[in-house]
Amino acid sequence: MPNRRATTAAVAALCFVLLLAGCTRMVDGRAVSIYDDPFKVAGLPTTSGPSGPRAGVPDTDLTATGSNGGEIDRLALNAVDDIQTYWRQVYRSVFDGEFQPVEKLLSWSAKAPRSEAPEFCEDTTYRLVNAAYCRLDNSIGWDREVLLPTMADTFGQMSVVMVLAHEYGHAIQNMAKIVTNRDPVIVKEQQADCFAGAFMRHVAEGKSEHFTINTSDGLNSVLAATVAIRDSDPDDPESVHGSAFERVTAVQIGFTDGPRACRGIDEEEINQRRGDLPTSFQGQTGEFEITKESLIELSKALAAILPLDDRPRYNYGGAQIECGDGATTEPVSYCPTSNLIATDIPKLSERGAVGDLDDPLPLKVTGDYNGYVVFISRYALAVQRSNDQDLVGAKTGLRAACLSGVVTGKLAESGRPANQGDIRLAAGDLDEAVSGLLTDGLAASDVEGKTVPSGFARVDAFRAGVLGGETTCTARYS
Repeated sequence: MPNRRATTAAVAALCFVLLLAGCTRMVDGRAVSIYDDPFKVAGLPTTSGPSGPRAGVPDTDLTATGSNGGEIDRLALNAVDDIQTYWRQVYRSVFDGEFQPVEKLLSWSAKAPRSEAPEFCEDTTYRLVNAAYCRLDNSIGWDREVLLPTMADTFGQMSVVMVLAHEYGHAIQNMAKIVTNRDPVIVKEQQADCFAGAFMRHVAEGKSEHFTINTSDGLNSVLAATVAIRDSDPDDPESVHGSAFERVTAVQIGFTDGPRACRGIDEEEINQRRGDLPTSFQGQTGEFEITKESLIELSKALAAILPLDDRPRYNYGGAQIECGDGATTEPVSYCPTSNLIATDIPKLSERGAVGDLDDPLPLKVTGDYNGYVVFISRYALAVQRSNDQDLVGAKTGLRAACLSGVVTGKLAESGRPANQGDIRLAAGDLDEAVSGLLTDGLAASDVEGKTVPSGFARVDAFRAGVLGGETTCTARYS
């Protein structure tokens, strides 16, 4: 999040058809928003409990060429079986024609010597740490030795299911002929993410034979895996999957609105969704050290973006507060009575520090905006105070996340005069915010630091603010 430069950037607001599609259900003959209950996840109840393979369910009869019969291959084959069952059930309601399962499954070890490495998609699997769909022979293959075990160990076994649901999404594209060689790769990848999200809802609804997933930490972990396998460098020509923000958005579209909505993801939709959000580092790191000076600039931007008659006061000497209607929420606290935002700058800077850049599957995407967005969220509480809204409770936290998204989107706009804050959004900032919302959700918390258990709901609120603006926050979380 560097200081502003003269770049052309304006966030295009997505139409409500995309943002709020599928957002109502009929209850007793009346339309009820799926966001009315902040403890629900896209209309489903927030659940705890197990996530992963169901106990006592026999393994599938499916086989994979090259399989060693081990735990990872059994996990993968059971996943493919359930994914195929799902598509058999829904394919004809979404596409023309009949569903046909993939013709071949292949398992390999990325650690195998070259002489023992099988061929996949007319190429060697020697040292190939990957899972993929091959259009040439309608097959899906995976590395059982490095990739899938690492995913399972880092993000849980359901992340393996998610990876294979994504790859099967490519098979569905090919079968339904909804993409061609002329379509950008990012369209194919975002659609596949969306199809995977649709399948994950099927699992969350308890309809999967071999797997179950709860909609709190279980779904959070699956989304965290999606964040980890993002395009971390948008300037790399090999970056074709999308940023974490984009990938999670695609998954959430599928989870919320089903596979039919995934058909609507094309180049135009992606460009509209991106608007002019930064998609290049432009030769910089994208990092802007969190200091008193940078927070003062950010406070100027906040006052311009979400103006208040009664502006909050700022204390940069620490986050500890004595407040009858608030609590200390390190590293930034808000006290409604005194309308004070108190910040522990060293701790906020620590939160915004960059982690290990060499970690291929980071549990958390780190960087400056993971700190800045928490500061913004405390200002969002001051906005709610000004609107006479409750400052304690689940909806308070989701409003804070949504309004933080509004500010985030506006920070990408150019043309703001210097007296309105010399600070702007950088590529990677959105990913840092999303990761923080998934892990601890402090930017989606109320004045007591309490948040909803669903990272999906927290990110969805933030995303709505970025793409839809303040009116969307009002419509969803009033």
